[in-house]
Amino acid sequence: MTNQVLLARWLTVFPELAELEPETKETLFEVAQFERLRRGDTAYYQGQPCQNYLMCIEGQTRVFKTSESGREIMLYQVGAGETCVLTTSCLIAGNPFPAESNAQADALLAAIPADVFHRLMSSSPKFRNYVLTNYGDLLSSLIMLVDEVAFASLDLRLARRLVSETENSNVVAKTHQQLALDLGSVREVISRYISEWERLGWVRSSRGSIEVLDRDALAAYGSGEVALPRPALRSGSQA
Repeated sequence: MTNQVLLARWLTVFPELAELEPETKETLFEVAQFERLRRGDTAYYQGQPCQNYLMCIEGQTRVFKTSESGREIMLYQVGAGETCVLTTSCLIAGNPFPAESNAQADALLAAIPADVFHRLMSSSPKFRNYVLTNYGDLLSSLIMLVDEVAFASLDLRLARRLVSETENSNVVAKTHQQLALDLGSVREVISRYISEWERLGWVRSSRGSIEVLDRDALAAYGSGEVALPRPALRSGSQA
């Protein structure tokens, strides 16, 4: 795929770039590097210095933390038309990445070198406004996630996750283990909730995916409007 085609796709997914000053756009088009990630590839590691401002053109990445015991919890996802809040934060503060990111699906990223990012933040009011406005929106979403993790029970968070991931399709292409990693839990607990919802006719679980059959019921449950007895958990299980 030629660079001109990639530039055109970048502009389509990030129409805000068309509003930048002509000299700023020219600089971005000259220095941008396009990176492809296969599903499972690492975008960056915890402790790694941030060398680029990353903009996701297609696909999806997940940003997560791993505890000393090896358990993971997903912080957020970055999809097409989005940037990474930690990347922006690390570039602005000059800190290394405090988490890790990998590709959930084949992804195409536009990478702006850190030195050019800093230069444009100083010289281009429109670029600076775009970055900071985008950063503020991302921070708001991250704070909502913190609130959810701190105050919502796992079953509600799981219901909300299934609803959010079926906005464009009624199938969530994830295993119970992957959902457990996303939510900072363990597979056994996730499987018990899904089994209960399958009994109610809300979902259908198959190998490697979960089909949402009654999205409205699941959404109502996730919002707290519907209360059900919670499946019993074995001793030692963590929710």
